[in-house]
Amino acid sequence: MDANNPNIEKRSTPQWALYQRQNFWKANDGQVPPFNTHPIKLEQRARERLTESGWYYASSNAGMSNTHLANRQAFYRHRIIPNQLVDTNNRDTTTEIFGHKVAAPIGFAPIGINKIYNPLAELPVAKVAGELNLPYCLSTAGSTAIEKVGEANGNGPRIFQLYMPHDDELTLSLLNRAWKSGFDAVMLTTDTWQLGWRHDDVASSNYAFYRGIGADLGLTDPVFQKRCREDGIDPEKDVLAASTKWIDSIWHGRAWSWEKIPWLIEQWKKISGGRPFTIKGIQSVKDAKKCVEYGVDGIVVSNHAGRQVDGAIASLDALENIVNAVGDKLYIMFDSGVRGASDVVKALALGAKFVFVGRLWVWGLSIMGEEGVRHVMKSLLADLDILMGVGGFNKVEEFEKDILESYPKSYNLIPDKVL
Repeated sequence: MDANNPNIEKRSTPQWALYQRQNFWKANDGQVPPFNTHPIKLEQRARERLTESGWYYASSNAGMSNTHLANRQAFYRHRIIPNQLVDTNNRDTTTEIFGHKVAAPIGFAPIGINKIYNPLAELPVAKVAGELNLPYCLSTAGSTAIEKVGEANGNGPRIFQLYMPHDDELTLSLLNRAWKSGFDAVMLTTDTWQLGWRHDDVASSNYAFYRGIGADLGLTDPVFQKRCREDGIDPEKDVLAASTKWIDSIWHGRAWSWEKIPWLIEQWKKISGGRPFTIKGIQSVKDAKKCVEYGVDGIVVSNHAGRQVDGAIASLDALENIVNAVGDKLYIMFDSGVRGASDVVKALALGAKFVFVGRLWVWGLSIMGEEGVRHVMKSLLADLDILMGVGGFNKVEEFEKDILESYPKSYNLIPDKVL
């Protein structure tokens, strides 16, 4: 972490590890690092800062949180095998996603209603993502207009996550707005036609949209505004009614089927000139094979971080199954349960090409807004850079299955929720 290390100038990516030195040095200047980024302490700090409703929405999982637990347990059965005496002075953390060269194989997962975590909502998150050259994914359930988020992100690569309404005109409006705002890939999420049963949220009547909070992405849509007028709703005067109508349009309890996918792919390709169409929420080999059959460009192996189906397969185990079946036919991405650089490395070694993180940056946003997001993500990048440096890895392409020692699936219940 020598700031005068001559290898820094030779590297093709920033010396992310220097962020460690910067934090160690702060005491000399009468400062302290922003906050502890250990996942357990990070979550605890976020809980202290958030309102009860904000905390419940950020932390609630489906049912008894067994899928959330399985996500974390799955990482433990894989152990990284470091290499020694490897010249890693010029290591490279970069990778490519959908034609964009990015700083690391790490992206900002789509998370809705950021306004309950910070008054500026998605804007500081998108800004930091652009600054760090990490892909940013905006949720349809976002609480900021698509156009404003694109502007805040600057020239960063960005993806639009679609919750598809049962209103084709509205769907096309969202896709067109996204494309015109620089979102050049789309990610259809298929596991959330309706929210999973989350005890804390239900018990506290905790639903921001039904309080008139966080529906700005929808309320700024011209087609949705037209739908409101048709129902006699003035979104400016009756935000509650408009917000309720908006969220009931996208988390509506009515499922789509595979038959709709060819139309959606065709429309997106027409709007974007052929840019990638991906599906998020794939957990089964059968569904992954369906994606190949239907011409989907990529998938995110994800169980929504355990928030939708309780008792489901761990996302990391699903990844391994899917990569073994169709790993050479799809661009496979991963999320759910990632808490640090070693988790990122394990997912890549098991065949993912890219990894998204969510709760980490949400907690950072909750604690300290823009600076909190920046601190969490720069810390994660430093963690990855250092792991590569001391573990003997020069490129992310070296994270293959043979760098892991993997043990049988034998998951005992562990009481600690965050782990």
